[in-house]
Amino acid sequence: MIDDLVTRGVTEPYRMFTSRAEFRLSLRADNADQRLTPLGIDLGCVSETRRCAYSEKMEAMSADRTELEALSLSPGELAAAGMNVNQDGARRNGFALLSHPEVTFESLRPFLPDLDSIPADIREQVARDALYVTYIDRQKHDVEAMRRDEGHEIPQDFDYSMLPGLSTELKLKLSRAQPRTLAQAGRVEGMTPAAMTLVLARLRRDDRKRAAG
Repeated sequence: MIDDLVTRGVTEPYRMFTSRAEFRLSLRADNADQRLTPLGIDLGCVSETRRCAYSEKMEAMSADRTELEALSLSPGELAAAGMNVNQDGARRNGFALLSHPEVTFESLRPFLPDLDSIPADIREQVARDALYVTYIDRQKHDVEAMRRDEGHEIPQDFDYSMLPGLSTELKLKLSRAQPRTLAQAGRVEGMTPAAMTLVLARLRRDDRKRAAG
């Protein structure tokens, strides 16, 4: 939020809503302690009691995830347990299965004999992490790609109106600002990672066309 305010100004207050945040998939209320407690520890503003509680929670989550990832279940085993999966012969681990909304820890009970020993709050957090992991990995990939291409030049005659995925408001802002690079485009108020990805994809397509003659 601080980076956003400093680089893009304060004329668009709606941007401070989580739904408009830069990497909103990672900014969930349920993982606030995972994101912020390490920073608090580094700054020395987290008590020893809180630090120990946080460490215990993270160790429990790590152990639970490791146990889930160690499971290797065939489609036949899953079908016998009442789960509807593709009978494609591919084995699946427990953590990957939890990424499907219809699969719960209870669904995996036949394969987790010590399920009741895992605290309910830990199970809930691990299940939520599993649900989002595919999207967050994709987001990380997009972020890394954007950072690699921040220096990519944008032609002066680049037509933002031809990008159907951009809002009309953002098309107008970009057309007025005329950023010369992706990095400059990223500082335009209202620009999002998704919009950056759209611009980069069009630039690459145009590059390929020029290279092909």
